[in-house]
Amino acid sequence: MRARLIFRRHLPRQYGHMMVMLLVAGLFTGCHSEDPKKTLTIGGPFEFTSLDPAKDGYIYTRMQLTETLLDVDAQGALRPSLAKNWTVSEDRLSWQFELRDDVIFHDGTPLDADTVIKSLGVARSKPGPLNKAPVTAIAATGTHRVEIELSAPYNPLGAVLAHYSTQILSPTAYAADGTVTSLVGSGPYRLSQYAPPHKLHVRRNDQYWGPPARIEQARYLTGHRAESRALQARSGQADIIYTLDAPSLKSLSSADNLNVHSELIPRTILLKLNSGHPFLNDVRARQALSLALDRTGIAASILRVPGSEANQLVPPSLRDWHLDALAPAEQDPTQARRLLAELGWKPGTSGVLLRDGKPFRLRLITYADRPELPVIATAIQAQLAEIGVAVEVEITNSSAIPSGHQDGSLEMALIARNFGIIADPLGVMLTDFGAGGGDWGAMNWSQPEVHRLLAELGAEHRRHEYLQKAQRVAQLLADELPLVPVTFYTQQIAVNKQVKGFRFDPFERSYHIAEMELED
Repeated sequence: MRARLIFRRHLPRQYGHMMVMLLVAGLFTGCHSEDPKKTLTIGGPFEFTSLDPAKDGYIYTRMQLTETLLDVDAQGALRPSLAKNWTVSEDRLSWQFELRDDVIFHDGTPLDADTVIKSLGVARSKPGPLNKAPVTAIAATGTHRVEIELSAPYNPLGAVLAHYSTQILSPTAYAADGTVTSLVGSGPYRLSQYAPPHKLHVRRNDQYWGPPARIEQARYLTGHRAESRALQARSGQADIIYTLDAPSLKSLSSADNLNVHSELIPRTILLKLNSGHPFLNDVRARQALSLALDRTGIAASILRVPGSEANQLVPPSLRDWHLDALAPAEQDPTQARRLLAELGWKPGTSGVLLRDGKPFRLRLITYADRPELPVIATAIQAQLAEIGVAVEVEITNSSAIPSGHQDGSLEMALIARNFGIIADPLGVMLTDFGAGGGDWGAMNWSQPEVHRLLAELGAEHRRHEYLQKAQRVAQLLADELPLVPVTFYTQQIAVNKQVKGFRFDPFERSYHIAEMELED
């Protein structure tokens, strides 16, 4: 069968309206004069179109414009941020946070309890991890003290309060209805130019409460084409480039002006399936798709990271949720055809399976923000064709995945899911596999034991019992395959040798710009 790919890119309708709003708010300030010797340029594939932390907040914490109550270290352990310390009651239904008293927002407003309550209240009202937490009240117990009350113990709350969607903004950042109209944070950098969806400039905040930033200015530039980003790195037009494509790695590694970093992160490339689709609602159909995949070829030939094949959803770095004893996922097209035959599928004259006169055809959507995904999608298209499943690949915006989940139109999607986007993986598991599923998780799939175990894990404080339950959830997901794992993810980054102090965040919360220096 001939490969068919469709490319679509949409500019949000509200974009023009938002630009007017930004002009009125005084955010679109135009280009300040920049000294290239004092400006760090970072390139990546992701657009940003909203000031709302619930939507595009990741770019604002990465550029260190905004901060959250808590932070996490490279191992995922909680550490202070805007809250300098915190305690949890014996019954674990009350969390008390003591705020720093020396924090000034970029507009001169001091941080206090009411400011935190306002920001967290807005975060609770929108889709996101705090919305799913069993919070009953957030109240001030002093000028710089905040209490969060829960209806049930909830272990991931600290990690949720380190998630970008819960960043704390100045009260002046919000309209009366909670809409974010200006990006006024407290980080070591303040906004100097906001030109969505491709350009964001920041300037050092000299009133920062913590160690002063060494680099005076930084900018983030969106570049969709991986080869263009690689050229920017090689030519020195950008100092740091994230999410390189595999074909560029060899030439970049040999460049005299660059260091290439390959960093394992808790992200997995996987097939998101609509388990309610009449072709996919039997676990044997999902198993057949999994058996058709040549993960070894994808890892070695496309990603050029041999050994990154995934036999389960969660990578080894998140040990509680990873099954060490699980057998490798082997390609077995013969067994795949046998399973489909059990479901009534028969070979058609065109090579596509038929059942009740209907061909086994599915639409697979993915996005080019991660350059390896479209290439893997076409490989999967060819591998599924070998077992009689016809796949149409459509390259679109990443926003099409949650949209297709919500309106029920999604059939299959190839995605790169970060199971460490909340430092405690339980937060992601609850979002993706709890009752109702999640935009990036299970779709039209329900497993009562998984739902029960996840609910229990939220309150489980005994280490051995927690591990047993997490491992049981991992096994059920491996058996049921609401999502089909393909490979574990390696982040590829090119860093100019003039950048000193580069540090990678495996949880992708921050670019750590304030810790770096530019050498002449």
